[in-house]
Order: sequence, then structure tokens, then C-alpha cells
Amino acid sequence: MKAIYHLPGLFEFCELYRRFLPLYREHREYFYDWCEIGSIYGAPAGCLWGGGRVGFGEDRPEEAAALLRDTGISARLTFSNSLLRKEHLADRECNRLCALFEHSGGVPGGVILSSDLLLEYLRRNYPDFYFVSSTTKVLTDFRLLEAELARPEFRFVVPDFRLNRAFDRLDTLPESQKEKLEFLCNECCWFGCPDRRACYENVSRKSLGEDCPDHICASPTAARGYRFSDAMENPGFIGIGEIRKDYLPRGFSQFKLEGRSLGSAVVLELLLYYLTRPEYQLKVREEIYLDSSLDLF
Repeated sequence: MKAIYHLPGLFEFCELYRRFLPLYREHREYFYDWCEIGSIYGAPAGCLWGGGRVGFGEDRPEEAAALLRDTGISARLTFSNSLLRKEHLADRECNRLCALFEHSGGVPGGVILSSDLLLEYLRRNYPDFYFVSSTTKVLTDFRLLEAELARPEFRFVVPDFRLNRAFDRLDTLPESQKEKLEFLCNECCWFGCPDRRACYENVSRKSLGEDCPDHICASPTAARGYRFSDAMENPGFIGIGEIRKDYLPRGFSQFKLEGRSLGSAVVLELLLYYLTRPEYQLKVREEIYLDSSLDLF
């Protein structure tokens, strides 16, 4: 069994992936043989159906689609706005993205979502997509997670990161449901946060253009922003050692990396840590940094 990674930045980091993916294809000896890239996910700036994080991706959708065409890597649209109403379903730009990415390459495209209203609309109008239940649902109650895993319309379900280490319950799941679980590895949010759902809803309101105040994060370390070193100290963190020792032997193979709202330099560090053999990390880093056309900060 291999670890399948789902990477951030379909619209945010096209230039980074345009340089990284050829290295990944042409120099597989640089990378661990026990993992693969399953998808790259994201949403463009100003996307009405967007959620999770405020989108800032400026890369043209056609360029993002072309990047993954014929690579065997799925494109996923992050449409995890939880507050959509019926009138929002007619949004022209979001429907254009669906038409573009439903059949954009040699592998099926996916949609990450939170709204059942949107799910039913997409199933009717874009039936060739596969669907991922978003972590923005904040499924911390294991019974609710089991119910979500039982829904046949979802190929994958991303639980709240606070269930990442709940092996006493995760081990009881049937194999068919273990295969659907997609774990968020590198979350930096406060493990004890009581406001995670409210934070996501605030992003959904902003995506809809509502005039609302920013959500104020109550984390003791909120002022530091995202740091991968802090994420590594989070009780829900899943590193490469845990993936190989704790998850793959149990039948869990799907892993999501957070990072759409981070800089491309930080995303590169994630690619180095999770995919790249230590002896080749400097070589890959140099190949990326020495490309003068990239702005990695």
C-alpha cells in the first residue's frame, strides 16, 4: 500500500508545480517510492462556492487544467462553502470551472464540498466528478464520522484533525470505510479550539460577499501565523514516520496537506518533507529556487 497525497494550490501555486512536477516525473529516484501524488486542490480568488480558506489563487483556470492534463494527477475544486443557497447554484464562473475540470485530463476530477445542496446540484449536472466530504464540516464526533463514511456519494471523507490519532475507534472501521478516510496531516490550528466551525463559516460568508467582521482566532499562538515547525508539535500532526508505521499498516492510505493560504516557499518545504528523500532535498530545492522566473515568497 502506498501513501497518496493530496496537495494544496491548484490555482495558487501553478508556477511552483510547473517546475516541481517534471522533477517528480523524470527523477522518481529523488522521491520516496512508498508515496504518490493523488490530486492537487484549490479554488481561484473570488470564488462564490469557495470555503475553508479565503481563496487568493490568481492562476488562470485553463493553465491549471493544462498543468495536470496527462499527468495521472486529479484536479480537485475546493467548493466547501457551507452557506450556499439555491440562487447561488447558477453562478456562471463556478459552473464554468466545473465544465472545464470535469473532463480535464486522463483521470477524473473531484470536488471538495460541505453543502448537500451543492452536492445534489453537481451530481445532477456534472455526474463524472467524484466528491470529497470537506474537513470544514468539523466531524469531531466519531458517530457522525461513521455516518459520513457510510454515504455512498462520497469517495473520500476528511475528518477533523483531532480524530487523527483515535486509533481505538478508527481500527474498528471496515476496510471499505478505511479506504475512504483522508487525513489532514499538517494542521497548525489550536488542538483545543472551540471555534473551528465558526471560523469556517466566516470564510463562507466572505466568499458570498457578505459584509461581516473577521473571525478573531483565540489560539494562544495566533499571532505567529502558520509555521510548519509548530504544526509538527500539534497532537494531531501526521509525519512521514507515522504514515509508514501507524497508518499504512492499518489500511489508511489517503493524506491531505494543508497550505492554500501559505506562501509557495512553505509549500515547497511540505513537498520536500513529505515526498522527497533527504539526500535529494537540497538538489530539489536548488532546482526550484534557481529558477529565476519563480517568486517563492
